[in-house]
Amino acid sequence: MIPSPSTLALVSAFFGAVTAVPAPQPGRFTVNQVRNANFKRHGPSQVAKTYLKFGRPVPDELAASLGMTAKRSEGSVSTYPQEYDSEWLTPVSIGTPAQTLMLDFDTGSSDLWVFSTDTSSRYVNGQTEYSPAKSSTAKKITNAKWSISYGDGSSSSGIVYTDVVTIGGLSVASQAVESAQTVSSSFTEESDLDGLLGLAFSSLNTVTPTQQKTWFDNIKSSLDSPIFAVDFKTGGATGTYDFGFIDASKHTGSITYASISTSQGFWEFTSSGYAVGSGTFKSTSIDGIADTGTTLLYLPSTIVSAYWSTVSGAKSNSAAGGYVFPCSATLPNFTFGVGSARIVIPGSYMNYAPYSGTTCFGGLQSSSGIGINIFGDVALKAAYVVFDASTPRIGWASKTL
Repeated sequence: MIPSPSTLALVSAFFGAVTAVPAPQPGRFTVNQVRNANFKRHGPSQVAKTYLKFGRPVPDELAASLGMTAKRSEGSVSTYPQEYDSEWLTPVSIGTPAQTLMLDFDTGSSDLWVFSTDTSSRYVNGQTEYSPAKSSTAKKITNAKWSISYGDGSSSSGIVYTDVVTIGGLSVASQAVESAQTVSSSFTEESDLDGLLGLAFSSLNTVTPTQQKTWFDNIKSSLDSPIFAVDFKTGGATGTYDFGFIDASKHTGSITYASISTSQGFWEFTSSGYAVGSGTFKSTSIDGIADTGTTLLYLPSTIVSAYWSTVSGAKSNSAAGGYVFPCSATLPNFTFGVGSARIVIPGSYMNYAPYSGTTCFGGLQSSSGIGINIFGDVALKAAYVVFDASTPRIGWASKTL
């Protein structure tokens, strides 16, 4: 079952950050990712983050291994390891004069929320706070509220303003800015993260009584084309978001498109199948979402077990939250289909991070406990991916890796 908008956690995950390339052309611009220097990869934490984001309780053994408290009914607050943070952060200007906050860009959610002077001090841990009182263009929306519930029983919530929000030199003059009053502890502990910027469809926005549009929905009519494209990199290299145009220099061959179902508010498409290593391509429909806010690739258990069964020593570890394997192993490529096109994820991408000793954590994990298949960073960085709101549709193209 796909979670409802009210349970979507924007525990953002990893992509987002942007600094603008100088002098953007009207209607198009590129922003570069900025890496969080404090980030440390930790596979179990990323799995827990995904469960919480999609409103699912973290499995007991995984929660215990991460030191997360489980007494939610008694009012305990969950705690998270230091690794539980965001790898990429995004400078975004809000207000007049501009206040710069570091946000996560997330195609799996539709709220733009920030730490602010409305946030209770007990939730603030070094974050930069948006101050509506210091912005001459801030206007509070009477009676508007927002709330996002997470899989551990916690939530983030608050009130809503409109203000100028600028990214890459283009501004939305009256963008809904959701000002946090309470914040889940997982965000409090991320001292470098000042909030989130959702890039899914506006139907997922949690503001009541009147839903608000995302920044992209508000700006898209000002773009040369109502699109954005992502070119994520591996190995800590800087990737980019291209707004309003497709950069032909960033992909090889043609872009193959798949139609998007907006019924759940996600960038949801159907993959045409998969192959493990040099094995035969298996034609089968795999419905899933393209989510820049999720680190790993989550697919049905049958596919995941088919992949890891080819790796000697790989096993599912419930305390780790997924498959682990000997770090010395050479991992096979994983291929997924977009129509007749084939996107190849190098085997090296399937090694997400060290887990313990000589054991590493896999970049491909089962979606069975989450309720939805997710093409996260592991898949996205293997291609140049175009999010086209006009049809809507999503395009995938191979690129030089």
